Amino acid sequence: MSRATLFFDLDGTLIDSAVGITRCIAHALTQLEHPIPSEAELRGWIGPSLRTSFMPLLGDPAKVEAAIEHYLERFESHGWLEHQVYAGVGETIEALHAEGHRLAVVTAKNEPHARKILAHLPFGHRFEDIIGATVDGRLSHKKDLIGEALRRLSLTPDACWMIGDRRMDIEGARHHGMRNVGVLWGFGGEEELRDAGATRLAGAPDQLQPLLA
Repeated sequence: MSRATLFFDLDGTLIDSAVGITRCIAHALTQLEHPIPSEAELRGWIGPSLRTSFMPLLGDPAKVEAAIEHYLERFESHGWLEHQVYAGVGETIEALHAEGHRLAVVTAKNEPHARKILAHLPFGHRFEDIIGATVDGRLSHKKDLIGEALRRLSLTPDACWMIGDRRMDIEGARHHGMRNVGVLWGFGGEEELRDAGATRLAGAPDQLQPLLA
């Protein structure tokens, strides 16, 4: 029997990357001598593209690009290692791979950094491809990243699921008419995912397999 291809978000779905991301945001704003939002506000930045989050705060495209440069500088040296794999995720990825699913990562994190992180994870080699944002921001929104994943892997939306923790994952999947699962261990929460139109919700990684059956 043909198995579906599963697109996984990265931050908030495979790894808890809050420490690395929020520290890099704080570093970037410090370099620009701009006040740093609260920790709770910064956690809301995890998921959207950096430009989407920096622009309302800084209001100037040149400052946004400078902030991204500072962010990436720290992420390259420290931030990419400041994460933890969610309990049960590794076992679930191995089980889904053993069942014959094709696996890919689709993330708004820039692709070189996403590839670096996945290469460091014990189950990273199970993903056939890693589709991430371009550094220049040309490709950064989840619906466009999903479209790029479909193109690269020569797939149609009906053959795939999008699995993620934020509304952008669900909205991106729905844009393509793709099945989706919202995960509750990340940064979005049940209300956000339901409001975005999630068709199924998983409270823990070991709930994914039966939902995808």
